Amino acid sequence: MSEIAAMPRVSDRVRELHARMTLEEKLAQIVGYWLDQNGVVAPMQSEMASGQKSASELAEVTRHGLGHYSRVYGTRPVEPVERAAWLWNEQRRLKRETRLGIPALVHEECLTGLAAWKAATFPTPLAWGASFDPDLVRRMGEVIGRSMRDLGIHQGLAPVLDVVSDPRWGRVDECISEDPYLVGTVGTAYVQGLQGAGVHATLKHFIGYSASRAGRNHAPVHAGPREIADIYLPPFEMALLDGGAKSVMNSYADIDGEPVAASEEYLTRILREKLGFDGVVVADYFAVAFLEVMHAVAGTRGEAAALALSAGIDIELPTGDAYLAPLADRIRAGEFDERYVDRAVLRALAQKEELGLLDEGAFEDEPPTTIDLDSPEHRAIARRLADESVILLSNDGVLPLGSGETGPRKIAVIGPNAARAEALQGCYSFANHVLAHHPEFPHGVEIPTVLDAFELTYADSDRVEIAFATGSEIEGDDVSGFVEAVRIAAAADVAVVVVGDQAGLFGRGTVGEGNDSETLDLPGVQRLLVEAVVATGTPVVMVLVTGRPYVLDWALDGAQPRPAAVLQAFFPGEGGGLAIVDVIRGSVNPSGRLPVSLPRSAGAQPYTYLHPILGGPSDVTAADSTPLRPFGFGLSYTTFGYSDFDVDPAVRTGDTFGARVTITNTGTRAGADVIQLYGHDTLGTIARPVVQLLGYARVELTPGESVRLEFAVPSGRFAFTDRRLRKIIEPGDVEVWVGSHAAATNFEGEQNSSTGGAIVSGKRSDDRALPGRATSRAVVSLTGAVRDVQSSDPRMVTSRPVPLDRELVADVAGDTAKEPASR
Repeated sequence: MSEIAAMPRVSDRVRELHARMTLEEKLAQIVGYWLDQNGVVAPMQSEMASGQKSASELAEVTRHGLGHYSRVYGTRPVEPVERAAWLWNEQRRLKRETRLGIPALVHEECLTGLAAWKAATFPTPLAWGASFDPDLVRRMGEVIGRSMRDLGIHQGLAPVLDVVSDPRWGRVDECISEDPYLVGTVGTAYVQGLQGAGVHATLKHFIGYSASRAGRNHAPVHAGPREIADIYLPPFEMALLDGGAKSVMNSYADIDGEPVAASEEYLTRILREKLGFDGVVVADYFAVAFLEVMHAVAGTRGEAAALALSAGIDIELPTGDAYLAPLADRIRAGEFDERYVDRAVLRALAQKEELGLLDEGAFEDEPPTTIDLDSPEHRAIARRLADESVILLSNDGVLPLGSGETGPRKIAVIGPNAARAEALQGCYSFANHVLAHHPEFPHGVEIPTVLDAFELTYADSDRVEIAFATGSEIEGDDVSGFVEAVRIAAAADVAVVVVGDQAGLFGRGTVGEGNDSETLDLPGVQRLLVEAVVATGTPVVMVLVTGRPYVLDWALDGAQPRPAAVLQAFFPGEGGGLAIVDVIRGSVNPSGRLPVSLPRSAGAQPYTYLHPILGGPSDVTAADSTPLRPFGFGLSYTTFGYSDFDVDPAVRTGDTFGARVTITNTGTRAGADVIQLYGHDTLGTIARPVVQLLGYARVELTPGESVRLEFAVPSGRFAFTDRRLRKIIEPGDVEVWVGSHAAATNFEGEQNSSTGGAIVSGKRSDDRALPGRATSRAVVSLTGAVRDVQSSDPRMVTSRPVPLDRELVADVAGDTAKEPASR
């Protein structure tokens, strides 16, 4: 009899408990049960979960025990304390009335905070990426985890570590960035925060999900093994090896025709044998059944169960459609090896043991009688993260508005996202994920809109008048509201027009799961609304509250009348309305940076700034993929200079080199800068990106203040998968520099030329100069032999302040160099 791969090592207690189990009891431990499921919060939910029984039949449903309770708090609006009392009693019943007395593990969604009624709503992950602040994301994860733990929840279905490759994909707002390193560092911080509070994190979606063809949800993925290894795998590797994540969820996608849910290559050989993961793999909702009904690689639910379980999916969620009766029938017929069930059960029991669910005292304490899921601490973190994530894309000097005698007397607040709390929240917020199906319920937490924030800000002012008009809806072609919007804008000193998205699921919204787009134009008539208000001659501040980046050439570039300033806020959560007004007024200096490139057009997608020479503009094509604004771009109300950049000249492959730079606030306001360290491998055996983010750091400086930072950079940041499909570090020269965004460079060569001048395109786009600054490039020689990357190698760049030589700070502008062009 052949061995079963990746059999877990478990404690004597777990092994003894497993030995006592009947087949039915084993299967019960590797499935979920979705109590009270209703509405549409998962794909094909009504069709796939039609066999659910009522709460009155739980004793029958759980007669052999239960692995997971799915979304006890997050399926419908329930009073948290009342639900906690029910849950404690239910867990005690499972201990008392089932033969083995094992409580159920409870999991919930927690991507933008615990997805439960009356719980805090934090910014969406794309805003986490915009903040470039993993420390704050770690704090957010911790407070979310404490709320979950207090309610008896054990596992959170977050973070999403998919790397953005196409903004047309509806789930972009759930993602952190297009850069794998930024995804990995920020995602790992969230894992550390959540698990530090005692709740297991679930990494999703393993793997390649965001590379779906044409940005369509559940579409096939055509990515080679090198792209998977170098782009989509590193964030998971970091969250597992550096963050210690306890759970992983599979991707719905199939890669080159192989569904991930049925892939032993991805779920066992790569995830477990290569990365050493020893936790639990849970199915994305209905993913096991989808092997039959969507991928058509299984003829029955029993066949689907066999494929998924042997591939490495341990727990079927949210229900036991395939892993219960259909799988039992196959095992009893001798058509499937029960040892695969044993492998999954041992992992599930080991997880429950680690969470304390096998202890005698589990749920013998009392449930909470009061709980604040939106405490001052929650709100402070949500507000600060929102503040840090707002990105200033353009500004002709109208911002900040200021206050007192120098500020505006009449402010027109206009737009479909100006006065709606739902507009500030992402797809997986409770408001848009669940409350959309229960309109009779209030939000349960205070979520000031942008209009609310203006009115609160100027509530004590007799001189400032606020006027409001919706102007248009998010979608549709109704322009009847333009008249009122134009009227109040024409009478105002400044007009703030808030446009963007409505997050939702499966066609109920403009972005979110299942809300993919064939265009990257603002939905509906919102562009026309902005242009109508701009035409009044009143200075316009356009605020984008969205879940994806949109094509904004009309608002940012060109000679036509356009907004005086443009702000981008990726679903900033319950503190988002206040944060947007903080930035507009100037009480907060904007420090958000683009975590994704701002697209030139939908036709230029998919695009990533991590492209080789042939992936950018060149003379061999008339099409230009250059984004309107590059990865890492963002403006401030102050200015910063970089000087005295130097690096260690050489380092052996596998070792770490140092890079040092002095940052000075050369403006008149205090502010934060995101210091971005970039690199370029000048010659490789595989085509390498023309630029890649190596590391980053946030620095807060007062006017005139300087700080010198030293980055410790593992040479493995230049690693890649070679022709043998092994991750290596090659010797050779690499260039390193500090830039304010990915296109900021003092490099004078034609790095984007693919022909060396042999072909000259008559339609090549003109270069556009963008605000930005960069140091000169320094060369680091990687010496020694080609080195295979090991899992023990460091993956993260660290930074620390070092003593500052005041004499070297004297002429910051001289060393900072010219404002570089975007090419």
